[in-house]
Amino acid sequence: MRKVISGLFISLDGVVESPDQWQHAFDEEMGASLAGTMETCDAVLLGRVTYSEWAGYWPTVTSGEDAGFANWINNAPKYVASTTLDSVDAWANSTLLKGDLAAAIGEIKAGEGGNISVAGSPTLVRSLLERDLLDQLDLFIHPVVAGGGRRKLFADDAALKNLDLISAQPTSSGTVIASYRPAR
Repeated sequence: MRKVISGLFISLDGVVESPDQWQHAFDEEMGASLAGTMETCDAVLLGRVTYSEWAGYWPTVTSGEDAGFANWINNAPKYVASTTLDSVDAWANSTLLKGDLAAAIGEIKAGEGGNISVAGSPTLVRSLLERDLLDQLDLFIHPVVAGGGRRKLFADDAALKNLDLISAQPTSSGTVIASYRPAR
């Protein structure tokens, strides 16, 4: 069965919003980890906000250092979890998930193909964890305190959720790539 895997850049104080504003560095080891995810995943799951931001950008990237990722994500099937969008036709290969999220994710996971990558979408990641729909959470923990005014991965009043460590790797820039699976 396919797995749903999320990878997020996160600060020491739990911030995931706008990593371009606080990200410590992007090193070779992070690039290799993300490339490895791209090799095992052939579909993408997005929340409304990430879909809305990315649909206007990634289809326009045809050259430069981001061209490889752009090619991959533009050609991959994209599943968009949203209760407010009416259409996702603006980005090729996108499907709007309607109805029960757990049933929709279960159907995708039971289908043919590689794993499913959750791109960005921290609100969706929280929802997937709460509903036991996320199989792996990869956190790229940057050695920075991003500070207030930015959204964190988990709210202060989040329910207890136990995770098991799969692996942890420090990188040359001081970031730690930590992979977890929900304890079940």
